[in-house]
Amino acid sequence: MTLTPAPLHADVAFGPDGGSAYWLTCSDGVKIRAGVWGAEAASKGTVLLFPGRTEFVEKYGHAAGHFQARGYATVAVDWRGQGLADRLLADRALGHVGLFKDYQKDIEALLALVEELKLPKPLSLFAHSMGGCIGLRALVEGLPVTSAAFTGPMWGISLTPHTKKAAAWIGSTLAHNFGFGSTIAPGTLPTTYVLSNPFEDNMLTRDREMFDRMKLQVETYPDLALGGPSLSWLNEALRECRNLRAHPTPNVPSLTYLGTNERIVDAEFIRDRVSRWPNGELVIVEGGEHEIAMEGDAIQRMVFDGCDALYSAHRETQTAQTA
Repeated sequence: MTLTPAPLHADVAFGPDGGSAYWLTCSDGVKIRAGVWGAEAASKGTVLLFPGRTEFVEKYGHAAGHFQARGYATVAVDWRGQGLADRLLADRALGHVGLFKDYQKDIEALLALVEELKLPKPLSLFAHSMGGCIGLRALVEGLPVTSAAFTGPMWGISLTPHTKKAAAWIGSTLAHNFGFGSTIAPGTLPTTYVLSNPFEDNMLTRDREMFDRMKLQVETYPDLALGGPSLSWLNEALRECRNLRAHPTPNVPSLTYLGTNERIVDAEFIRDRVSRWPNGELVIVEGGEHEIAMEGDAIQRMVFDGCDALYSAHRETQTAQTA
């Protein structure tokens, strides 16, 4: 594997010093980007960080700092169709994917980078929102981690029953029969959320500083920004969430954080999944919005301390399995 350096906008990442980024080419030729922090100082292993829809490596610089302080390296990914990865439509503002399972090709490339860089083992997972959906699929298919933490995982999308039924019909019928799959989904905007909504009553975080950081990142580097999803993306996402609900829970210890003010993903499906996860725990964050790991300092410390406790509790098991 030839390592090709990629840009890392450290000035807006708010991450630890010494980060680096690489271009990765997936098995289908799509180019994605990965960011790495803390490899030299890591004593407890490496966290695979799976971001949500619209997100990018720099958004998780602060998370990498938390993990580094607790003894972990972090490797984060720009999924296909977002961040600096290849955009899949001529309109780069529109979030799109051909098939949801294509994200697993991104994970394959990311794991190859982990091996090439000889990042410390064992591996643990931290996944947010859409990354939680992609991560659950990866766990079902044998992702080589034995503990996983989720924040606001997209195991269902918060839509009214009428809207959900309409979205599924519109997505499948118009996309496949009339070629409208690359049309923006109804009710969404081509402008990224933090630039089209004020801080007041936003659905991401109650912390003004973190919200302003998100704005600064996409204002400073507009190529990182992503607007609403395509009809095909929405249809694929609804289908994947439905398919995953039919799968048994993976035998991987887990920790899931859910805010009481969650309005983006469907909390009912999160509660249901964790209730059927024998070695899983659900932590309810009072007043928390969707971006639990981007709330205020006290909540951030709770989240990352909880992740550390989970990962550390299973570190010996992981080490034995990878020896």
